[in-house]
Amino acid sequence: MKIVLFDVKSYDKKHFEAANKEFGYEITYYEPALNVHTAVMAKGSDVVCPFVNCTVDKEVIDILKECGVKLIAMRSAGFNNVDYNYALKNGIPVVRVPAYSPYAVAEHSFALLLALVRKLTHAYVRTREFNFSLSGLVGMDLHEKTIGIVGTGKIGRVAINIAKGFGMKVLAYDPYPADIAGVEFTDLDTLLRESDVVTLYCPLTKDNYHMINANTLEDMKNTVLLINTSRGALIDSEALLEALKEKKIGGAALDVYEEEAGIFYTDQSDEGIKDDVLARLISMPNVIITSHQGYLTEEALRAISQTTLKNIKDFEDGKELVNQVK
Repeated sequence: MKIVLFDVKSYDKKHFEAANKEFGYEITYYEPALNVHTAVMAKGSDVVCPFVNCTVDKEVIDILKECGVKLIAMRSAGFNNVDYNYALKNGIPVVRVPAYSPYAVAEHSFALLLALVRKLTHAYVRTREFNFSLSGLVGMDLHEKTIGIVGTGKIGRVAINIAKGFGMKVLAYDPYPADIAGVEFTDLDTLLRESDVVTLYCPLTKDNYHMINANTLEDMKNTVLLINTSRGALIDSEALLEALKEKKIGGAALDVYEEEAGIFYTDQSDEGIKDDVLARLISMPNVIITSHQGYLTEEALRAISQTTLKNIKDFEDGKELVNQVK
């Protein structure tokens, strides 16, 4: 099996090379993302492995089919950037990595929350300049605050346990509520209205696109902290910017952004950012943005490479594709 990986960084190659010792596949690594301009680079390959900011729409799938591609193996849990129905109609199944390390993403979300609530970024910059004043650095306890967990899959459940460790009251919303000790499931409107912290752990679908918008932001507490480590388009970025400017919410920490493709995972330091909304969000004192790194741990990278190659091996052997997107 010939495999081509798109949107590859050095840490991806390191872990795929280690995992491939068990399988012995011929793997080609490309730094550019998969899109309509780069899809022809897959010619002669049996499998393409895109990542979260690749574009796998109908036009790309048509090119991949002409190139002889037989399988699309996402090396991520999310698949909102893939027209998987069209791919399947053309005889190309799509597989993914449904769980690599829920701890990585959940822990990163709380790292963002703690940095935001205790103003650690400001404190770090000050002490680097030998300014040891505490003025303006007053935070708040997380203990006994209410956290709203949106999405109670694997990552959400890890986050629930972390929140309980802080002594927080946990509200949760999920289309498929579960019986989780110490968690009160409620509707989304109630969760957003009553929470001191709102954190998102759900996939992006056509039903929850911009679930956080001008209307929902208006209903939140003006001190609420919003954390997103899931998918950028869950939040209307322009509405968020406006709410922050008008002091309708207390702050935001984002590991994802709805227009992150072509920006995140790249060095923009020499040319600056052309996205005005993102630039203004970054400039705000009560906003922290990281570059979609919530998953980025050794454990997660190892699991992603191993599961991706196992998905390909199952396809090659004609076995059931347990991680197929259907």
